[in-house]
Amino acid sequence: MKRFILTGAPGAGKTSILSALAAGGYAIVPEAATDVMTARLALAQAEPWADPLFIDRIAALQRQRREAPVHPGATVQVHDRSAVCTLALARHLGHPVPPVLEQEVAWATGGGSFDHRVFFVRLLGFIEPTAVRRIGYAESQAFERIHEDCYRRLGFDLVDVPARTVAERAAAIDAHIRSWA
Repeated sequence: MKRFILTGAPGAGKTSILSALAAGGYAIVPEAATDVMTARLALAQAEPWADPLFIDRIAALQRQRREAPVHPGATVQVHDRSAVCTLALARHLGHPVPPVLEQEVAWATGGGSFDHRVFFVRLLGFIEPTAVRRIGYAESQAFERIHEDCYRRLGFDLVDVPARTVAERAAAIDAHIRSWA
């Protein structure tokens, strides 16, 4: 099984690209942070990111999803973010790195877990706020730099996915994956 990471700052268009890749037959592992935020907001927690267990919850859900059975016959899996993204988030928020995240980062950087080439989706030049995405464009740009730094420091090679249409971005990613798989 080849596992690839798709990452980038909030609002860059990752979810739309992943939907296009899923429609093209790729096995997709959804983002954990968005689901943790949604669940905490549903419990009337106004600022889930301020909770000391926020990073733990994300890392634990990422572990659960990566350990889930893969659809029979799938040879490629594309992950919407990884533990390295959660590490970047912890740094961005000023949270300590909990043991579960340390373990997940070790798995993510271990030999054979993820392909060392990471698709880094660039910002589109604007942010559309949602109930979960409460970050402005300037903060998203700063977060993008933290993401880049974390991946590079951990030895990943970033494959730039510039601002284009969803179809163009998905096609470029598909072409890379097909040439590598």
